[in-house]
Amino acid sequence: MKTTFSSKEVAAETGMSVHTLRYYEQLGLIQGIQRDVNGYRLYTESDIKWFQVIGHFRDMGLPIKEMQAFQSMPKNSPGSATARREFMEEYRVKVVEQLEELQSTLQKVDRKIDFFKNLEKKEQASAASSVVRS
Repeated sequence: MKTTFSSKEVAAETGMSVHTLRYYEQLGLIQGIQRDVNGYRLYTESDIKWFQVIGHFRDMGLPIKEMQAFQSMPKNSPGSATARREFMEEYRVKVVEQLEELQSTLQKVDRKIDFFKNLEKKEQASAASSVVRS
């Protein structure tokens, strides 16, 4: 079984570009990347899994600063699961607030669409009546 992977292999496995992998490393989202004698990065299975977690966070819309805060939380210590759950619950509250704002915006857009539909009907009725009068 292979124990280390190249940047290209990790990029293929995670769907991230090599540039993105390096960017996340620069931000401190992933740490302890080994290098071979030529200075090339060597990733572990654990690194790949963490990049996948970062991908899930990105898909959830979690900002990088919050990813960094999550990553810096103690791991495998008493209370760490509780702290991480609470972190996610706090983020969930933010997502719900964003969802409510988007719902409100959608209602406003729908009202504008209805307004313009009604305006179109009036314009069409006006145009039809002016054709009849001609």
